[in-house]
Amino acid sequence: MELVAHTREIKGKKVNTLRRQGITPVNLFGHNIESLALQCDSLQLKKALAGTGTTGLLNLTIDKAKKPRSVMFREIQREPLSGEVLHVDFYQVDMNKRVKAVVPVVTVGNAPALKMKENFLAHELNSLFVECLPGKIPSRIEVDLSPLMEAGQAVHVKDIKLGEGITILNNPEQAVVKISLRFVEKEVPVEAVAAVEGEAGAEGAVPAEGEAKEEGKAPAK
Repeated sequence: MELVAHTREIKGKKVNTLRRQGITPVNLFGHNIESLALQCDSLQLKKALAGTGTTGLLNLTIDKAKKPRSVMFREIQREPLSGEVLHVDFYQVDMNKRVKAVVPVVTVGNAPALKMKENFLAHELNSLFVECLPGKIPSRIEVDLSPLMEAGQAVHVKDIKLGEGITILNNPEQAVVKISLRFVEKEVPVEAVAAVEGEAGAEGAVPAEGEAKEEGKAPAK
């Protein structure tokens, strides 16, 4: 994906005027480079984000520069209610140096254990933290559910194998997904409820007439 950015002169709270014009303020950071305040066409920025995701590489051309820069989305600020992109931070990468990225987890396949209605799939991790060269960052990490046969089984971080040169930084023993038991409230038969209520009634029953005796009083002669 390619995107064009222009040097931004408007800063601070005044950037709202840019947003009303269909322009999104962005910033560019990177190792050993000067930070730049830039702006992009909002529609083109959305298309770039949809095409690369948060882990893909983007060729960013600034003004009329002949050579684009290889960048990644580092931080995206959105309006809480509408979800509109308010601001983006790009990070310029060195294609020969390893970087760290957060990659989403996607489940594939069917778990035989889920055929039992009391079982359900618990998602413990929705993304994984990886380290690799920029060109090797996966767009997603697939987790196969087919080995999960019964409750208690899980796929752990250590079970996931990625391409050569890609390291997962999460705890190897952490479960990514697991089969858990759903709490099911047992139904008590009507007969059992009636029996319990009957016993409770017997304990509190009033003695039959002629059987009652006043406590501590001797029988009449």
